[in-house]
Amino acid sequence: MNPIPLGAVYAGGVQLGAYALERMGAAERERLLRTCSTNVDNLAAGRWETLLSSAVVVEEPMPLPYALLLVAVLGYAEYAYGAWWTAAVFLFGHATATLLVYGVLCRTTDPGTRRALDVGTSYGFNAVLGALTSALPRGAVRTAARAGLLALAAAPVLKRGRTFTDAGHLAALGIGIGVSLALDCLSGTKHQKIA
Repeated sequence: MNPIPLGAVYAGGVQLGAYALERMGAAERERLLRTCSTNVDNLAAGRWETLLSSAVVVEEPMPLPYALLLVAVLGYAEYAYGAWWTAAVFLFGHATATLLVYGVLCRTTDPGTRRALDVGTSYGFNAVLGALTSALPRGAVRTAARAGLLALAAAPVLKRGRTFTDAGHLAALGIGIGVSLALDCLSGTKHQKIA
């Protein structure tokens, strides 16, 4: 096991990058964010590298409670399942949720939506959080945790002022829970438990 969890290194790097972005000029900062964004225009133009770059850039520094929660979730996932598993679930959830949102939005003609900034850690975070439900004790606790997380993620999608990122968060969480269900099937009665 790594002495410093890679999730903490990742979150710290993203946070330091956000502070560096704040020091840039407005035009340069906007250009960099748009280059890294997985918006409809970028993906439609074949800029698939944004599926990775968008996960390492945030528009502004993460609030401390969210940054700590990100480190805690990624750190526990790395402890329970390993760094490669955590990175794979994070990237798979981030990329797949992004592509699902893109698939829905690619027919829109609204230029604001097509060029919207779509960067950040939240899709990957939600995927890992959903996948970690497999570490809970089987039965009612695990089922309740999955249902509760899905309900929390669905609430913003059902509101009038929803955004496409709300749908992306729900999709990423659903992908993570799908991973946890696959782990349930593959592991039988053996599974990691949150101690």
